[in-house]
Amino acid sequence: MKKTLIIAYYWPPAGGPGVQRWLKFVKYLPDFGIQPHVYVPENPTYPIIDVALENEVSTKAVIVKKKIIEPYGLASFFSKKTTQKISSGIIPQQRKQSLLQKVLLYVRGNVFIPDARVLWVKPSIKFLENYIAEHQIDTIITTGPPHSLHLIGLGLKEKLDLNWIADFRDPWTTIGYHDELKLSSRSAQKHKELESKVLQTADSILVTSATTKLEFQQLTKQPIHVITNGYDVEKVQNVPLDEKFTMAHIGSFLSQRNPRILWKCLKEIIKENPSFKNDFELKLIGAVSQEILDTIAEFRLDPYVNNLGYVSHQEAVLHQRSSQVLLLIEIDSEKTKSIIPGKLFEYMVSERPILAMGPQDSDFESIIKSTNTGVFHQYDEFDALKQSILSFYENYKNQSLHVHAVGLQQYSRKNLTQQLAELIKSKR
Repeated sequence: MKKTLIIAYYWPPAGGPGVQRWLKFVKYLPDFGIQPHVYVPENPTYPIIDVALENEVSTKAVIVKKKIIEPYGLASFFSKKTTQKISSGIIPQQRKQSLLQKVLLYVRGNVFIPDARVLWVKPSIKFLENYIAEHQIDTIITTGPPHSLHLIGLGLKEKLDLNWIADFRDPWTTIGYHDELKLSSRSAQKHKELESKVLQTADSILVTSATTKLEFQQLTKQPIHVITNGYDVEKVQNVPLDEKFTMAHIGSFLSQRNPRILWKCLKEIIKENPSFKNDFELKLIGAVSQEILDTIAEFRLDPYVNNLGYVSHQEAVLHQRSSQVLLLIEIDSEKTKSIIPGKLFEYMVSERPILAMGPQDSDFESIIKSTNTGVFHQYDEFDALKQSILSFYENYKNQSLHVHAVGLQQYSRKNLTQQLAELIKSKR
């Protein structure tokens, strides 16, 4: 069986979307003749914990752990709450940032480049150089963010004759929060230099969307492959649909994703339609920024909110299947067209309609439309958005709110892992 070393930061008991991609790849790689060795930190600082995910780690994988120096752990002495939010990507709007938040963001952006896990790079290169030789491994995969892990791959590639695949779950310098890090011109240039070096040195680049592939093709001539995130077959009990007309957002709800047009639309419908007012409930599941909650209150929607906070992945799946409509909100920016939220694929197999919002020509818009799993609106389509909500609500009242999805099998985790396995085996 071919051995492959996967270098990851997010791993069970970490919760959230960052852990799912490689947890599932590792689950299925042995089915295609590849034994995964997974290198992860022994003492990480994860903003979200989901212990139940430890039960999903493949027994056929070799898990290797080494200690990491975590600046976020030190910063939590000043404010654990602020540190957790920043490390999970929840960054307050600049006008609402405290002095401490501004200082932590500046340090995060300008002292720790490319990110706060950079202190793990040199010790990992030293340790893995020997580990790779001892276990006769010829392929390594680094997955980011955090993009420091690509620097581990870079260091190993410079020392050893091996095949290196760099997996970008999200872009590097064009990711949504990058501009929020208060980067100096020198720091911004350093990020670009490191990004360019990784893209030009790795043997293959792995990305999750076609737009990211086009973006990276401007920076490297190395082969770039698109393998999206996907869904796994979940063994869950049958759950009844919510009695209320629930619109559920599941996952982190960041400040930059604040859809004022949606809140305005809902406020107007509630004012005009007494029946909708009595039936409506907004379910928020996961970490939600204070700015989102404040805006919801501004539009007087807080009486309709059921804020459940973070729940286990298994419980989130149950909510996906019991909610009437699933909300998928992406930042309204040219830079986020390439982002395909990982939860999209679980949404698609939940058999509930998706109401999605994002910038024009978003990659996930075409997926939703081609699979017939919901509707997509831009941030300036107020009338069309209102009509979609009313149409969903009418079908709910008639007990005919259903989805007839097509072409989902291509996004199954096992099929996607087969593509990865073929890529690994095509080298050497």
